[in-house]
Amino acid sequence: MALLKVLLLLGLGVSVNSGVSLKKRIIGGQNCQDTERLYHVRLESSNGTQMRRCGGSLIQPKWILTAAYCYNSEPGWTNTAFLKVHPRTVIQYHQVIRDAPLIYHPDHDIILLKLHTPVPDVPLVRLPDCRYRLKRNDLVKLAGEGATTTGPNNQRLPFIALPAQLQCVDMIVAQVSGFIPKYGHVFYASAQNKDICYGDTGGAVLNYNMIYGVISHGGSDACQRPVAIMDVCEYKEWIRRRTGI
Repeated sequence: MALLKVLLLLGLGVSVNSGVSLKKRIIGGQNCQDTERLYHVRLESSNGTQMRRCGGSLIQPKWILTAAYCYNSEPGWTNTAFLKVHPRTVIQYHQVIRDAPLIYHPDHDIILLKLHTPVPDVPLVRLPDCRYRLKRNDLVKLAGEGATTTGPNNQRLPFIALPAQLQCVDMIVAQVSGFIPKYGHVFYASAQNKDICYGDTGGAVLNYNMIYGVISHGGSDACQRPVAIMDVCEYKEWIRRRTGI
């Protein structure tokens, strides 16, 4: 129980000091292979002067699974889904998500976005087999298009130019599913000198090529705390009911 409390505090942004200086990818990852993550979606919210970037996953030709943080419903903001962003050798296209059905799970950081036009020619990511629940020390695979380097004192950099390739990173489950008010059901993953950055939120967390998690949040400093990940098994029946998968 004490370990769970510590990890919850870490995931919510309590700072832990470290002298490590990082100049690496995703942070600490590598280019994703061209044959994987074809379902990855780039989500951008903009009001003309500000922009927020996230990841997401096609779980059905019309449905994107991502973090609730990644959709901005405030007046004046436009939300756009960019499809076929990986690999970079294919032709990307986008759909503006305007007045489309949005399904939030109440008070939880997970959302379903419905596209106006289905995407029939992109391989979909599979929902998890929840007969097997993740355990501590299980390997999970994260991906995103956030910054690949850190700033002074290991601070996460704000939105900058996209990396040349979608970035992948392997991490280890540090703590199994717990509940955080206003976030929902989460588990934590970490690896030495590896982390997410702004722009990676909403991306898929895989185990055996199934989406067991959705990246939720980290802290302001890189590699100081485990990454909080929405536990898709806790939402699988909700997803099925809402999408008909």
